[in-house]
Amino acid sequence: MKKIRPIVPVLLVSIPVVVGSLAVACGEYTCPGGVCGPIAVDTGNASVGTSAVELQPNTAPMPCDVLGDVGIPCVSAHSTVRVVVSGYTGPLYQVELPNGTTQDIGSVDGYADAAAQDAFCGGGGCLMTIIYDQSGMANDLTPAPPGSAKPTWGEPVNADELPVLINGRSVYGMLFKPGLGYRKLVGNGTAVGDEPQTMYMVTSQHDLVNGCCFDYGNAETSANNDGNGTMEAVYVGMGVIWGTGVGGGPWVMADLENGLYAGWENGQDRDISTNTPLTYDFITAVVIGDTADKNNGKGRFALYGGDATQGELKTMYDGIRPEKPGYVPAQKQGSVILGIGGDNSDGDGGRFYEGVMANGVASKETVDALQAAIVEAAYGR
Repeated sequence: MKKIRPIVPVLLVSIPVVVGSLAVACGEYTCPGGVCGPIAVDTGNASVGTSAVELQPNTAPMPCDVLGDVGIPCVSAHSTVRVVVSGYTGPLYQVELPNGTTQDIGSVDGYADAAAQDAFCGGGGCLMTIIYDQSGMANDLTPAPPGSAKPTWGEPVNADELPVLINGRSVYGMLFKPGLGYRKLVGNGTAVGDEPQTMYMVTSQHDLVNGCCFDYGNAETSANNDGNGTMEAVYVGMGVIWGTGVGGGPWVMADLENGLYAGWENGQDRDISTNTPLTYDFITAVVIGDTADKNNGKGRFALYGGDATQGELKTMYDGIRPEKPGYVPAQKQGSVILGIGGDNSDGDGGRFYEGVMANGVASKETVDALQAAIVEAAYGR
């Protein structure tokens, strides 16, 4: 999508007057009013049929505040499109030109300063080399180091391949393809062992590649496959060769190492009856890892998913952990991964807009409040 710099003042964007139900597609999602980003027009010329409106700052509750207010502190928080921790004023990500020159990209009114990226990157060619942790725990994500499944480094995403509209701003998400991935090898303050955690990411049904594994979450600090239960990450996709929900996918699942779990039903991990497809342009996917004492010693994990632009999240699964050795108790190690599996498996693809990891178990009420905060962020409009 061609980007045209606005010539209107800061915080103003020109929006065409909507005629009937006019809408156009930007990527694979529909933009209300037919606008997918700032359009340069002369607002003083009445003949162009436009009117200037003031862009609103992000006044929605921040996801990490929703969690923190109930005693579940974020320990990693990443987004290239917006601030997800109130009061955070640092950079969201870093871009790098082919010549090695870098620039940090911050935020304006809570949303990424994409104009700064455009000015620095010129005609393109930038990579996103650092995704900064907004939680204060310094769990910044950089290209993933080699692991047992892929003995080479992960590559960073191209900075301008996923333009997206959010609350009237044109910003950039992250488009993952096979070979691209990030990691904080040894996390700071992240859950280890059987400690509980809540995590989510905002992603999409589009650009998914059915390889292992489009994850965001907790993994091995060795970058190797250290056995069942040594991961606990949120995954969205078709399940690769492991478990499935019903209806063809994509599904939200928990990557617990050596398996993507849509749940556990009738002693197995396939065709989980409650886990239905997430066919949305913007998806909220939540994984909760509870402790081994739940469900009479069988442990617990829960999955929630839905449309990140409206409505509540559905409980896709809430029950026991897989009845296989190693999963109870969990054996998390606390690495933070994005776009890869725990052993640096990197044959996947997908879209990433934001995600957090927090220490503790969110109730369904808190999950509902988290979803409400994400909906208010106004993805796709």
